[in-house]
Amino acid sequence: MLGPVGLILLVWPLVLVRTGYTAITVVSRAMEPTYSVGDRVLLERIDASEVRRGDVVLYQTPDRYQGAAVLQRVIGVGGDRVAERSGAPVTVNGKPLAEPYVKGGDPSGMAPPYDVVVPARRLFLLGDHRADSNDSRYFLSEQSGTVAATAVQARVLDDRTGLLELALTALLGFLLTITALVLGITARVARRRSSLLL
Repeated sequence: MLGPVGLILLVWPLVLVRTGYTAITVVSRAMEPTYSVGDRVLLERIDASEVRRGDVVLYQTPDRYQGAAVLQRVIGVGGDRVAERSGAPVTVNGKPLAEPYVKGGDPSGMAPPYDVVVPARRLFLLGDHRADSNDSRYFLSEQSGTVAATAVQARVLDDRTGLLELALTALLGFLLTITALVLGITARVARRRSSLLL
């Protein structure tokens, strides 16, 4: 009984990790200082309904960046009004956004001022290095610079508790499988010895 249970506990977390998570290597400076070129970033696969303001997401849309996947931060979701004037903080629904992650504390970079309402089921995204990020600010003529929430493939995994639990479950499964194997071998050896004694 230990063997099958151990195998299930070993294989199931590995399947979940393979299908539920992915990793990328950062190739641009757009998310500095949060993520630098060469950083390896772990992401969890999510669907559009799970995206929240502040999430750093990996998304892909055919009409931008030659179809390459891009890592950016969600600033506004459907219905939000996102605005920014040169040198002033970004506001969401009239409230200044606290952005300690922005490189050099500069929320605007060199982009022109903007004031947009995010359409339903769409996202307004910015890089953390505003002076070096080709983000929603530069596509304002295309649905207020937004992208479809369904373009999101994954979200950066800040809390790794779930992943740790899966790893511990797989470890338990491995230990149970090894224990079952050792017990099986021991039982077989004991049976062989008792048959030889008879």
